[in-house]
Amino acid sequence: MRTRHSSLPAALVAEVADQAARLQPEGVAPLVARVRERFGQATCAVLFYGSCLRSHDPGDGVVDLYALVDRYAAVYDRRLLRLINAWLPPNVFYLEAQDAQGRRLRAKCAVITLDDFARGATRWFETYLWGRFAQPCRLAYCRDESTRTRVNDALAGAVLALWRAALPCLPDTFTAAEGWQQALALSYGVELRPEGASRPASLLAGQEAEYRRRLAAAAEALPGLSTIDNEHCLNENRRDEHRRDECYRNALDTAQRRRGRRAWRWRRRQGHVLHIARLMKAVLTFENGVDYVVWKLERHSGRRIPVSDRLRRHPLLFGWPLLWRLLRERVLR
Repeated sequence: MRTRHSSLPAALVAEVADQAARLQPEGVAPLVARVRERFGQATCAVLFYGSCLRSHDPGDGVVDLYALVDRYAAVYDRRLLRLINAWLPPNVFYLEAQDAQGRRLRAKCAVITLDDFARGATRWFETYLWGRFAQPCRLAYCRDESTRTRVNDALAGAVLALWRAALPCLPDTFTAAEGWQQALALSYGVELRPEGASRPASLLAGQEAEYRRRLAAAAEALPGLSTIDNEHCLNENRRDEHRRDECYRNALDTAQRRRGRRAWRWRRRQGHVLHIARLMKAVLTFENGVDYVVWKLERHSGRRIPVSDRLRRHPLLFGWPLLWRLLRERVLR
């Protein structure tokens, strides 16, 4: 039986566990049932996160779910799916269900083993998991208390992983909201995404108190970070806006900051390559994957992107010119 990681602050684990256990919109339950039907008894937990969690409306767009499973061999008949999930997790699938009113619900479900999730959320160099799950989410299904403990520990570890990586790039003093926005901006900047620079601020909107509590609970495990009096942190122009926000001092030395910034340069190079690989991989697993990717790009960029039948039939062959154009025109950044 696995034990809790001793380096995790108990207050942080309690905070993420409380947030993960909160009530969620009723429309999530039919999608979770569909996930369990699709992946069977190997499903040990399902996480709900993303834009539909923030909007509290699972019918608004495509719900983001993570299915945590025991083993890839237990959920796939095809050897190829097992191999690519283990090589570059997660695999992403499209699922549908209906709510009690007969409304069609759509979900994008990522599949990863609980072991890979725990490693990725706490120890991976790339931001893919800890950048996402440092943010609030809900544990929509959990098989048993042992699994719940491991998932909550991984979520707490994701908060620490993001902040340990981001702190060298933050200024000498900052508020909790400013720190979170800059940390999330670093994480989002690693991937090729259609969202603009305002995206990190929008992630905090309406959840500022949750983010403040997360950072306050994590601070004891972040060497170099300490709280300071609000009056010493804010100038006159910012004081009214952030009067109720905690302020922090970043005491990392020059060498630590230099190493941290260098790591982010490598993450961006690695992340762009891995993001393209995951997009190409999603085309193999995601039903109507090309149309979904284009829909998401159009939704965030406001630009129409034509899709040919040839591209739909052979995306791995004919998707490269479109990808190059999106990069050149900075639809993907």
